Amino acid sequence: MKGDIITYDYYGSLYINMTNRCDCHCVFCIRDQDASALGGLWLQEEPTKEAVLEEILAHDLTPYAEIVFCGYGEPTCRADDLFWICDQLHAAGRADLPPIRLNTNGHGSLINHRDITPELAGRLDAVSVSLNGSDQEEYLRLTRPGAGEKGWQAMLDFVRGAAQSVPKVMVSIVDYDKSPQEIEACRKLAEDLGAIFRVRPFAG
Repeated sequence: MKGDIITYDYYGSLYINMTNRCDCHCVFCIRDQDASALGGLWLQEEPTKEAVLEEILAHDLTPYAEIVFCGYGEPTCRADDLFWICDQLHAAGRADLPPIRLNTNGHGSLINHRDITPELAGRLDAVSVSLNGSDQEEYLRLTRPGAGEKGWQAMLDFVRGAAQSVPKVMVSIVDYDKSPQEIEACRKLAEDLGAIFRVRPFAG
């Protein structure tokens, strides 16, 4: 794994990079570029769960606002490892342990062939889900999930389930080809799902 980046600092939080795998091909995502252009965040080999834990615990966590599971891939492709790491972090009894957040496309239950949202409880303090569209047509156009239409419903179900298990659930859209009307429709959907809404700027 020489040169691979497992943890990285980003806007005052410690981000955890565990996988390149993702079941979506979002039109605004840079992960489909040549790997050489993506730098060390493009993993040549997935780190073991033990290696990830060791690297997190090697940090002085005091300066960080959060620990965030987020890299070029979808973290719930390794849901069981992610849960194990969270359990170990809590068991370590570190006074400097900040809140733990998952950034996800919301397909974790679809990917793992079970409803994983109850398993988020007690492990995560926050979850941020990529919404990207106010209806199925817009979502599929931008997100292009491998499961097709099932991806839309899976994401909605995940947000609803997470809202029952995690103190803070957010949904976000990328401000890419979005009208004010579409942004407002996404905001309304977020409220209906019981989630906080935010708009992320497109950095293309």
